[in-house]
Amino acid sequence: MTASAIIVAAGRGVRAGGNVPKQWQLLLGKTIFSHTIDVFQKHPAITEIIVVLNHNDMVHFKNFNKEGNIKVVFGGINRAASVRNGLAVTEQNQFVLIHDVARPLVKLQTISDVLSALKNSQGAAPALPVTDAIWTVVNGQVTGTKNRSGLFRAQTPQGFNRKAIIEAHSAHQGEAPDDVTVAQAYGLNVTTVAGDEENLKITHPADFERAQLIMRGRNGR
Repeated sequence: MTASAIIVAAGRGVRAGGNVPKQWQLLLGKTIFSHTIDVFQKHPAITEIIVVLNHNDMVHFKNFNKEGNIKVVFGGINRAASVRNGLAVTEQNQFVLIHDVARPLVKLQTISDVLSALKNSQGAAPALPVTDAIWTVVNGQVTGTKNRSGLFRAQTPQGFNRKAIIEAHSAHQGEAPDDVTVAQAYGLNVTTVAGDEENLKITHPADFERAQLIMRGRNGR
């Protein structure tokens, strides 16, 4: 089976700090953007990569070594609109994976697991069970606890039957935190596969150091 990959990279990532959006900041000498693209270029099932960029980031993209089959589209007013722009230029692959550029540590195995699950489901995504206690907090004070049974942390890539997710996004109004939310609102069934603790989303300044430690561990240095 083959699939298209949409890399959502139009966000500003202000919580991460820095002088440029986080996807253009460096991890071990390479941009987060480059690390993320490299993984999908290495996977044999990915035959098409679409990156969704902010207009202001084209100067950064022009400095990127554009080897492989990469298309560029511009982002919309929110994440859901950006994904729709990416979906609009996908070719005729039956499946599509949608991935946050800020997850540069995704493994080839995770991509394979999502694709495998799509053989029997309209959607599939990696997820990690919540293992910590869950509190409700108001003004810094604990006000109660929540049952964590059945709660999972969502990750990407989130994979779908291409035609089904295009229809789901076309019907969706407003923003959505991820594409599983859009799929479920449209009535698509979504299967979970095992998530990976190393597949972190770089959001805050401390996440850069954590990501570098993981990368050094993988490289044996």
